[in-house]
Amino acid sequence: MQLRDFGKTGVATSVLGFGCMRLPVLEDNPDQIDEDMAIAIIREGIDSGINYIDTAWAYHGEQSEPLVGRALKDGYREKAYLATKLPSWLINTREEMDHYLNEQLKRLDTEYIDFYLVHTLNKKHWPRLTANGLFDFLNAAKQDGRIKHIGFSFHDELPLFKEIVDAYPWDFCQIQFNYMDTAYQAGLEGLRYAAGRGLGLVVMEPLRGGNLVRNIPDDIMGLWKHSKWPERTPAEWALRYVMDMPEVSVVLSGMGNAEEVRENIRTAEVAVQNHLTAEEKEVIESVASEYKNRTQVNCTQCGYCMPCPFGVDIPRAFYMLNNAYIYSDLQAFKTRYQALVRSGNQASLCQACGACEQACPQHIEIIKTLKRLVADFE
Repeated sequence: MQLRDFGKTGVATSVLGFGCMRLPVLEDNPDQIDEDMAIAIIREGIDSGINYIDTAWAYHGEQSEPLVGRALKDGYREKAYLATKLPSWLINTREEMDHYLNEQLKRLDTEYIDFYLVHTLNKKHWPRLTANGLFDFLNAAKQDGRIKHIGFSFHDELPLFKEIVDAYPWDFCQIQFNYMDTAYQAGLEGLRYAAGRGLGLVVMEPLRGGNLVRNIPDDIMGLWKHSKWPERTPAEWALRYVMDMPEVSVVLSGMGNAEEVRENIRTAEVAVQNHLTAEEKEVIESVASEYKNRTQVNCTQCGYCMPCPFGVDIPRAFYMLNNAYIYSDLQAFKTRYQALVRSGNQASLCQACGACEQACPQHIEIIKTLKRLVADFE
């Protein structure tokens, strides 16, 4: 497995990190992890050289951290660096910061966290956390050994990203980045800004929530297959794009089965810094251009908008809206949409309360888009 320097930490991390937000589940229920399979693939990844395991308080209905703790038994904790995150949206006092960190240590059954992130920083969470003693908490937790390295994950605009980078001596940060999102949120400019200040860079959503590898239309697949590299999968192309960046230390992938683990490891073994040729970059740019012409709503299926108090399954509805237009098959997705209607999760239940828009890290106009979705699908 290819290793890279993790910013100024002195640590060498695997370029491929195991993201534990999209583990295999039972009966399509994200809150019911298939424990045997999940533990097996996490351990296979570690055995194959992945040494960065990423989880968070909220993933899989708060089941991800306990599962990861069990996966790292039997000597695996000593083989991997563990990353988890302070649930920013739940914090209103300095004391709560210690409370959640201590609970995470119990959930993960570990004495310390290697890489601790302040989760999903944005213009809402950032001032509240700093006003309640965030920096004092981070300093104290590092001094007493509960955390080793301090970072943050980010979901907002570039000016705030630069402000946060400059506000504290962070060790690393985590941003959304892929060949569709080079100018989105922190983007390429933010990536280089943080790297220039010595931060390790962790990239999330390299496959854009799976949207770059599922249900690919024929014309886009043709761009991949008619290149000089027809054997490469769309996932390999997407990972190669991010791993090519010399500033990137870790690329997180939410792998849900053993074959995904093995394919991504094969890519990580060859996708070194600056390996893409100009011709390869042209292929990627042509695909990105085609996708951007089709996308209707910039939703990555992160789920922060959920649960809706009125029952709307917002991520699923937006997934169907995007796919209907990206894949030029409105009728097929109108038919699939009826499953939401039957389960009582359709867009027309929206009462415009605005809770989803406050929580959305992508700043989507959710209410307006749901009305459009009702017009298209209902």
